[in-house]
Amino acid sequence: MRAELLDLVLSLLPEHSPTPELEYFYALMRDYPRRGGKGIRSELLLASAQAHGVRSGTAAWTSAQWAAAALEMFQNWVLIHDDIEDDSEERRGKPALHRLCGVPLAINVGDALHAYMWAAVQRAGIPGAMEEFLAMIARTAEGQHLDLAWVERREWNLQESDYLQMVELKTAYYTVIVPLRLGALAAGLPVNEAFSAAGLALGTAFQIRDDVLNLTGDPVKYGKEIGGDLLEGKRTLIVLHWLAQAPAGQKQVFLDQMKRDRPQKDQQVVDQIHHWLLDSGSVDYAQRFANQQATQGMALLEAALMSAPDQEAARQLLGAVHELATREQ
Repeated sequence: MRAELLDLVLSLLPEHSPTPELEYFYALMRDYPRRGGKGIRSELLLASAQAHGVRSGTAAWTSAQWAAAALEMFQNWVLIHDDIEDDSEERRGKPALHRLCGVPLAINVGDALHAYMWAAVQRAGIPGAMEEFLAMIARTAEGQHLDLAWVERREWNLQESDYLQMVELKTAYYTVIVPLRLGALAAGLPVNEAFSAAGLALGTAFQIRDDVLNLTGDPVKYGKEIGGDLLEGKRTLIVLHWLAQAPAGQKQVFLDQMKRDRPQKDQQVVDQIHHWLLDSGSVDYAQRFANQQATQGMALLEAALMSAPDQEAARQLLGAVHELATREQ
């Protein structure tokens, strides 16, 4: 994220304590924010604010920055909990927080960042921002529940439509829809409801592309372990498409591995499944689907921004969103 946003985030978090254990706790709270990340959602919020007429150096811009910082804090506490729930090994090229300090302490760090997130929302002082954050958290939790419940119940009898519903809830709202909406609110303007349809399509494209990168990406640039979705038993469009046409023997091998928790999976067998997916055409199918969603979403967003106060900023916003939905890493 931007250096100035990181400064805002860190300014809210305690740093020093005469109690050594609390000093350690404060360091853990700062860990994920300091690791960086792409800052995709905060950049989208600020770009939306500019397109809606907010100028740098104004009080409205300061409010937009605080809202963007709050969105980054949301991202970080959710990632801490998500890494625990998925039993992940890495985050942003380093061991996941619970691998460093244990699950109980990591959960508590996530809870603390959640609380400080609301402090950033309060600092933003944007009418309607609290409602946007409440709705975003609720939708994200619903999508996360679907994702986790399928893993917990070893459920693979799913349709592509099930996956798409999960993605819209878990990814699209907080990645695209809410940042666009908060940008308009920071400018004191009414929200264009067309942002929702555009954001659902673009968020879906983003998540599918992320699923593709989890199988094909550069681990250094991607920031997470390649093939981690298979080890975590993630339901993706790629896997569901492959399962619908996979040879019976390969399907049985796959389902046998997916009955196991991550530590019990056979890494060599999972690597073989990885190769089956890459050779099957399902990755290309998912990428084509993502491209269709990106095209649809871009058309809807372009139409929604036709009346934006700052058309040059709107064009820059469209370029940033296009890059987000079609990213290579």
